[in-house]
Amino acid sequence: MKVFPRLLYPLYEARLKREIVGATQPKHIAVIVDGNRRWAKEAGFTNISHGHRIGAQKVAELVSWCEDTEVEVVTVYLLSTENLSRSSDEIGLLFDIISGVVSELSEGDSDCRIRLVGSLELLPPDIARKMSEAAEKTSGNGGVEVNIAVGYGGRQEIVDAARAVVRGEIAAGTAPEELAEKITVDSLSHHLYTRGQPDPDLVIRTSGEQRLSGFLLWQAAYSEIWFTETYWPAFRKIDLLRAIRDYSQRTRRFGK
Repeated sequence: MKVFPRLLYPLYEARLKREIVGATQPKHIAVIVDGNRRWAKEAGFTNISHGHRIGAQKVAELVSWCEDTEVEVVTVYLLSTENLSRSSDEIGLLFDIISGVVSELSEGDSDCRIRLVGSLELLPPDIARKMSEAAEKTSGNGGVEVNIAVGYGGRQEIVDAARAVVRGEIAAGTAPEELAEKITVDSLSHHLYTRGQPDPDLVIRTSGEQRLSGFLLWQAAYSEIWFTETYWPAFRKIDLLRAIRDYSQRTRRFGK
């Protein structure tokens, strides 16, 4: 019974590719990678770290899959500020795994450009330094831009942007009574972690949960959202293509 689906998989993938050719595709995809621990438990693994490790491998696969589409930017939500409250053993494991993801992407064949988005100061200094150095090595690449969201919180990002605007205006000599007028959509956007990049067209969340969980709260205001029951370690290229096909069939209204 398992052989038959494997034989059909390439045919279904080819069909999905044909269906999105010439269709409107997202330029920026953001992914909430959820379900690593549940996947490990349901697969019978007593050590949930296996779910995190398999999930980490999917990130490089996702980037390679996007190279066959019109996607230019990928943002992957790997570690939230709330995740930092998990047990010291699990969070230490996550730091090592995420650091490994960044290193793998920087040393791979994808030619991607990596940007770290989040509060790196919340991470152990050696981990933050290792990831920053790996990301810097990709600065001259011309492939897909990959944002790795680590130590990330959507509300904190907006707070950080507002503070950056205020600090900049104070340094420029703006009078205190004029500061409030300097807080605008454009000024805040200029100081977001993803500044200079287009907002995500499509947000994908795995594992069946249907919420943003603080992910790109500002940038995803008008994004299309696609949920799947599939756990992140089990996410396949056909799942990505299905999400893109679904996106291509929607009419974006941007609040109108």
